[in-house]
Amino acid sequence: MSSSRLARLADGGPLHQLGYLLGVVLVIALLWSTPWVYPIKLLVVWFHELSHAIATVATGGQVQEMVVNQMQGGHVISIGGNRFLSLSAGYLGSLLIGAGLYLITVHTRQDRTTMALLGVAMLLVAALFVRNLFGLAFSIATGAAMLAMARLLSHEINDFVLRVIGLTSMLYAPLDIFSDTIARAHLRSDAYMLAEEFGGTTMLWGGLWIAISLGVIGLTLYLALRPSRWGSRQSAARQL
Repeated sequence: MSSSRLARLADGGPLHQLGYLLGVVLVIALLWSTPWVYPIKLLVVWFHELSHAIATVATGGQVQEMVVNQMQGGHVISIGGNRFLSLSAGYLGSLLIGAGLYLITVHTRQDRTTMALLGVAMLLVAALFVRNLFGLAFSIATGAAMLAMARLLSHEINDFVLRVIGLTSMLYAPLDIFSDTIARAHLRSDAYMLAEEFGGTTMLWGGLWIAISLGVIGLTLYLALRPSRWGSRQSAARQL
């Protein structure tokens, strides 16, 4: 699909936005088990672990290491901070990052800037927190690729890639929560540790997170399908 076609779909009214949204979801679904989506799945895991690290630092703790591995897993080892918030931050944080990226692409023209900032963030986090070789290689390679995309590729291409990342991060959250906390409740997941330390059960915390994630996804899509100010300005410009 050409950049001009992407632009017309992305900057149109609610029906265009809905069509564009469904198209992106279809692309993700069709490519889900292919190597093309594997780097985006790893990026979602990276967002998950980053969210743990951010919550730890924001509540006064220290991050000793952040690991992302090739099996789409990872962990954060930290000292101090608010344990409840840091354990809760993984799934919900990656969900909010995805929602934020998607809304930025829909309602602003800052896609290349957003891509560049995301690339800088990956390189900075790699230097500060990531300690395993695979995680470092992935963070540096992806951060550098994002900076190159922001510099060399069009707004429309950056817009599309960010929408794919945002939607994948949002939609992956409830699926991953269900898999880790309900379908396989015996795993030592974030919800399992939360239940150990604060009471309740793994399924209880997992169910609560799924409900929150579905609510956030619904709200994000509602906000995304509302007419954007950028789209209104584009229509007015064409009329002139």
